[in-house]
Parts: sequence; C-alpha cells; structure tokens
Amino acid sequence: MRELLKLRGMPSYYSAATLARLGDEMVAFTLVLLVLDRTDSPALAGATGAAYALPAVLTGPLLGAWLDRTAHRRIALGVNQAVLGAVMLTMLAVVGHTPSWVTPALAAIAGTTLPMVSGGFTSMLPSLVPANLLPKANSWEAASFGAATITGPAAAATLAAAVSVEAAATVIAVTATASIFAIARLPALPAAIAAGDRDPFARSVVEGLRHLARTPPLRASTVTTTALMGMIGMLLITLPLHMASVGAPKSAAGYLWTAVELGSVTTALLLGRLQTRWRPEYVVMAACAGYGLAMTTWPLASSFAVLLLLAAVAGLVEGPMLPAMFAARQVYSPVALQGRVSTTAASLRVGAAALGQATAGLLVPAIGTRAALLTIALGLITAAALGTLTTLRPAPTRRPTPHPHDRAGTANPHPGP
Repeated sequence: MRELLKLRGMPSYYSAATLARLGDEMVAFTLVLLVLDRTDSPALAGATGAAYALPAVLTGPLLGAWLDRTAHRRIALGVNQAVLGAVMLTMLAVVGHTPSWVTPALAAIAGTTLPMVSGGFTSMLPSLVPANLLPKANSWEAASFGAATITGPAAAATLAAAVSVEAAATVIAVTATASIFAIARLPALPAAIAAGDRDPFARSVVEGLRHLARTPPLRASTVTTTALMGMIGMLLITLPLHMASVGAPKSAAGYLWTAVELGSVTTALLLGRLQTRWRPEYVVMAACAGYGLAMTTWPLASSFAVLLLLAAVAGLVEGPMLPAMFAARQVYSPVALQGRVSTTAASLRVGAAALGQATAGLLVPAIGTRAALLTIALGLITAAALGTLTTLRPAPTRRPTPHPHDRAGTANPHPGP
C-alpha cells in the first residue's frame, strides 16, 4: 500500500472513491428501510430500489464513452455526489406523504449517474498506476469497495435502530458532500482518446458494447458478475424480511452485509494476486460458484448469530472475485476503452441488481424468505455456469490486450508519479 500512496493522486483517489462508495452502499439499504417503515410495502420498496438502479443500464455506456473523451472526470464525479445528497434529503419529505410513484421517480434521478461511483473511479486506475502495481491497486480497490460495503449497511442499520432511518438518510447526504471535497483534490487526467483519434460519439458507445460482447474472457467475467448482482438485488429485499425468522429486527440485516464484506475484504487483500497466477475470469467464476454454495446454508440458520457466522464464511469464499473482475477489464481492454468498459459493465451490474430487487418485492411474500434465500444461492451457482458457457462460444475478434500468461504487457505504463 505504501508504494501506491506515494504515487501522485492516489491518497485523494482512495479517499474520494471510498467516501462515494460508502454513501452508495448506505443508499440501497436505507431506501428499503425507509419505504418499509413508512409504507409497509415490499413491492414499493423493491420498485424504489429498482428505480434507483435501472437508469444506469442506459446511462452507463453513454457515460463511459464520454469519460474516455473528456479531461473533466472530476466534475462528473462531483455532480453525481451532489445529486445523490439532494435526492436523499428530498426523500425524507416525500416518502409516505405523496403518491407512490414519486418515491421511485426521485430514486431514478439519483441513479442516472450511478455508474460513476464504481466504473467512473475504477477506470482511472490504469492512468494513475504503473502496470506492475495494478494487481496490488486492484486488491486495494476491492478493499475500498469492501470498506464501504462493511461500513455502509452497518452504519445504516445502527443509525436506523439507535436513532431513526431518517438519520441514516441524512448521513448519506453528509457523506456525499464530504466526497465532493475529496474529489476536488483528484489530479486532472488527460482524455484517454486524443481529439484527433475520436470516432463519432454514437460509434464510440457501440464500440465499447461490442468490445464487451466479443472478447470471450471479458464477456465471461461480465456475464457472471452481472447475473450475480441480480441475485444480490434479491438479497437486499429478502434479508430485512428474513430477520423475523431469526428473532432480529429488519435493521439487523445490515450487519449480515457487514459480515459478508469483512470476509470478502480479508481474502481480497490476502489472495488478490490470484489473477496473476490464474486467468482472472476463472477466478471470478469460481468465486461466484463458491459464494452460492456457501449461501445454501443460510436458510438452515436457527439464530441470528449462526446466520452472521455463515455470512462471514460466504464472504471469505467470495473475496477474490472483485480484484479479478477489475483485472479482467484491465487485461482484456486497452486504456482507450477503460471508461466505456468499466461504466458499461457497472451499468449492467446495477441494472441486474434493480431487476433483482423488483423481482424480490413480488416473489418473497409469495414463497417466503427461506425459499428465497435458497433461490438466490442457486442463482449464484447458475451465474458462474452462464459465465463458463460464454467462454465456449467462438469470438471473431482477438482481445486487444494479452493476458500476462500469454506475453508481457498490459494497460498503460505510468509516466511517473
């Protein structure tokens, strides 16, 4: 970590990215609690979560194409955080006091630039970090996500239980504001594509989508993690409703997310270099399948303490996936495509999570939470299988950047700190 922090801009990068992700990780859980508390409607909670995420399916590819062409990434990242803070404060005034459609509509506004939180930051790494430090940077990038996911749901759960869910929403707005100050300290990076080399914007968007679809190992990683996020979206709705089965309040579900991420961060940091020993897409698929197998034990838990332990074990198994996912994007994509690949893949993941939440809002009341948990676990195993199947299809184009096992060289040699 010391080597990374010596590089120009990296302390500000990790501060800004982690703060932004902290607020984002609080949002999904807080929205579910806020809607459930004020309306007692799982369907509206699922619809609100879906509305927060679904716009990203359309905006992700567009934002990615713009990121690859602009030298003003900091402005976009800051605007995203400002909108999030404003929407969360507005939610406090409208949820439960206005027609039902207003809540999802506001959530959709906040979700329009959502891919910036993950893809927008991550796409900067190849320009900030020399190629030989990218595996280590990916591990710490996963730790940034993990730290936010550990702290976010736990903070939301604690605030909701000890103070109120409204307090949790207010803290999200405060965190978004703090992240803007950190974003302002990020270095200004040149555009990834020089002005003279740019295709028309629409063609640039299509090129990013085509690259994801036609690069087999990148396609495998993207399909697996996208399907996984659909299951995670279902889990966001299922866990708060399942807490009554283990004698805990709805807000205690936040601590389960924390347990998962504690396990995940542990193995992400200890085993993050797996992508340099095995192909990263294989690590992604294996970790996803293992996560699903570990989760099949969750419906059997008879108490909250047992479920908390099982969640931590599942996180240990899942941990290597996130660094490997970042590595797959970097290894199989040139620097000029990093923005498009990162935000497009992020938008697919966010969109899948939205569909998962909407589905769970209707499914869980019908089949019960234990059956829903088992369905989610089997869905994770299926996600890994789908990723494996995509690698069996022949692709007409070669991958632009070779894996280190094939020959040396990757993304972007860093010009200096």
